[in-house]
Order: sequence, then structure tokens, then C-alpha cells
Amino acid sequence: MKLDKSVVKSFPMFEKMPDGDIEALLALAVSRRICPGDAFFEQGGPATHFYLLINGRLKVTQVTPDGQQIIVRVVHPGDLFGFARALRRADYPGTAIAAMESLALSWPTELWPQFINRSPHLAVSALNTIGQRLEEAHTRIREMSTQEVERRVAHTVIRLSKQAGRAEGTGIRIDFPISRQDIAEMTGTTLHTVSRILSSWEAIGLVKGGRQKLLLRDPAGLQALANALE
Repeated sequence: MKLDKSVVKSFPMFEKMPDGDIEALLALAVSRRICPGDAFFEQGGPATHFYLLINGRLKVTQVTPDGQQIIVRVVHPGDLFGFARALRRADYPGTAIAAMESLALSWPTELWPQFINRSPHLAVSALNTIGQRLEEAHTRIREMSTQEVERRVAHTVIRLSKQAGRAEGTGIRIDFPISRQDIAEMTGTTLHTVSRILSSWEAIGLVKGGRQKLLLRDPAGLQALANALE
């Protein structure tokens, strides 16, 4: 599948890259489309490729030494993922699972130096991406270490609405399938606890749930609740 360079250029990471450099990168790329529930790669597998998500959403999960599965991040269109080479790893630290039908471009790992050498701006963007992920990880560790569960859930839902929200009526819909179990894995709590919290929020009109759907009916009210819990 040949991808038009304008699609890639629409992503902030590539918007300042010359067309010729984008075309050279696309010439080396292979497109891959997967169905919901399938994985681009699995935790511990050899890091043979890195990827750029074109459309869809991914959940990156990790299994802890004690066997607990957690969701460490969500991958959005325009995000690079699987670039273990930049982290000096030979294996993937997590499993990238499609939350919905997803399309990505892939390159062999050995091309990573060529990839970032194509453009100083791209190299800086890649470093910024790593920095943002570290910051997100530190934020989540701090939240899990210091915050009550309801506050953690509130901040997680608000983050998702900012990253993947679209206006719907008077609210904001998180624009990919997300279950209560997913939220539990993002916040280090149990399905029972998340279900109780979301049910209480529904009762007072903050959110509206459904089968793997979540609508923020009152985003400002949810933010005020999160702040009030601080």
C-alpha cells in the first residue's frame, strides 16, 4: 500500500521535514493493518521494527513480575512506537495491542539512525517524544503513590479526553473503545472499584458509559471534582 506523503506531513513530528526526505522514508516503509485485539509486537519479543501509527489507537500493556497486566500508555495517530533502539533495548518492553482497527508504517530497527539523521527537527521531535513518555510515566507513578483512587481515575479520564476526545452533543467522547477494565489497568486499581466510581459519576451526570464507550457529559465538573479531591 502506497501512502501519500501529505498524510505523514500532517503529523507535527514531520511537518517541517522536506518532501524529498519524507518520500525517501516512505520508500523504505512497509504498511501493516491489524484488527482490534491483535498486536503489532509482544513484550519480550525481539525489537525488529519500529512504527508510526497512521490511524487507529493502540494500548501498550506490560505484565509485571507478579503477573499483573497494566496499560502503560495509549498510542495515538502520528505517534512513533516500538523504537526500542532509542532506549538501547534489543526487545520490546511492552505489547502494542489494537484497541480498534489500526494502520501503521514500519521500518527495520537498523534504520533508526538513518531515520533520525534525515532531519534535525525529527531527531529533536523523537527525543521530545521520549521525554514526554517519561514525564507521563513519572506522573502516573506519582499519582499511584500519592493519590486516592477516585482522583487517579478522574485524572486518567480527563487525560484521555484531551488526547483522544471529540465533541459530541454537549460532551466529549473518548474516541476509541475503552473498557472499565482498561481504566483499572491504567490506574492500578480493580475493575470493581472503577465500576463503582463510574457508576457514581453517572448518577450525578458527570459521565455516561456504555459498552467500551465513555462520554464526559460535564468535563468541567469532572475537573472540579478532581481538583476538589486534591
